[in-house]
Amino acid sequence: MDVTAATVELARAALDVVRLVPGRVIDPVLSGLLITADGTGVELAANDRERAVRLRAAGVVHTDGRVLVPAKPLAETLRALGEPRVRLVVEGSRLAVRVPSARYALPLLDAEVHPGVPEPPAAVGEVGAAALAEALTTVAATAARDDALPLYTGVRLRSDGERLVLLATDRFRMAVASLPWRPAGELDVLVPAALLVELARQLADVDRVSVHAGRDLIGFSWGQAVITAAVLDGTFIHESKVVMSEVDTRVELDADALAGAVRRVGLYTDPRGVLALEVGDGEVRLRGADQQSGEAEESVKATVDGGRTGQAFQARYLTDALRPFAGRTVRLEIQPGMRATIFSTPEPGDVHLRYVVMPMLPPKVAQEDRSLRR
Repeated sequence: MDVTAATVELARAALDVVRLVPGRVIDPVLSGLLITADGTGVELAANDRERAVRLRAAGVVHTDGRVLVPAKPLAETLRALGEPRVRLVVEGSRLAVRVPSARYALPLLDAEVHPGVPEPPAAVGEVGAAALAEALTTVAATAARDDALPLYTGVRLRSDGERLVLLATDRFRMAVASLPWRPAGELDVLVPAALLVELARQLADVDRVSVHAGRDLIGFSWGQAVITAAVLDGTFIHESKVVMSEVDTRVELDADALAGAVRRVGLYTDPRGVLALEVGDGEVRLRGADQQSGEAEESVKATVDGGRTGQAFQARYLTDALRPFAGRTVRLEIQPGMRATIFSTPEPGDVHLRYVVMPMLPPKVAQEDRSLRR
C-alpha cells in the first residue's frame, strides 16, 4: 500500500474512528485501525465486536492495499504532524508515516483475522443530520455515566409516526427531544449514549442520515460512512411517566439571562452545589448561601402565570437545562412540592425539546436565614 493524503483530513478521520470505537479490548487486532486504499480513496475502519465504523478520506493512491495497524498511535501521530501532506507506505513489516522531514513506523497486525465492518441492518428511517445532531447534543449528555447502571447510560430512540423521539435520564433529570423523520419501519432501541455523543460530532457537513435497526443492532449511515453498534438490553422509562397534571406556575424569561444568573449565584452554593429558585411578581430570584463562601442573590425579569413558588436545584443541572435554549426564551413549568420542573421553549423549531429536572432540598443556610427574618 502506498498513498498520499492531506494530513488534516486523514488525521480527522483516524481520530474520529478512535473516538467512535475506543478499542478497550486486550486483543490488538480488535484495537487496530484497518486501512484500505483503492481507486476511490482511503477507507478507515475499526470493529471491537460491539461497535464498528467505516469512514473515508480523500487521497492519491499510488498502490492499492489493505493493512491493519495500532489505531491510537497512528491517529495521534497524524494529529501531531505539521506538514500539509503525509504519505503512508508499507515497508516490510511496518507502515511508514512519511513527511519531508521525518519518518515514523508502526507494526503491521494481521489484517486477515480482522472482522471488518459488516453491512448495517435494514433501514428503518431517515432524518435530517442537523436536527439529529442538535437533539443528540442535549439528550445524550443527560444519560448517566455510571456503568454499574447500564440501563441509564443509554438513549432510547423510538419512532412515533413521522417523529423520531429521543429520551435519556440519569434518574435526577431527563431530556426528551422529538424531531421530524421519514419512517420506513418501526424503531424502539436503547443505544449507548457515549456512541451518540461522538455520532453528533460527525454530522457537521452531512445532509441526511439513514437509521438502521436489527434484532440487536443499531446503525447509522450517510454517504460512504457506516456506524453500527450493539444495543443495550432492558425496558426504559417513557416520557409519559412524568406526571405534569399539577403544574401551578409557568414562567417565561430569557434563557441567557437566567443562565448568567445561575453561573454567578452558583459560586455561592453549599457543598451540594444547590441554589434556590423563587418565583415572585414579574421576576425569578436565585439565592445561594454557604457557611464558607457567603451568600448571593440575583433577580431576572420574567413573565409569570401562577402564584409565588420556589424550588431548589443543583446549579450544574440548571446550567445544562438552559444550554440548549441559548439565545431564546425558555419556559419553566413548575409543580408544587418535590415534583419535577420542565424546561421548554414557547416556539419550538423542528426539534421539540423538553428538559426535566428534579428539585433538591433547599440550602440549609438559606432556610435558617429566612426563618430568622420571619
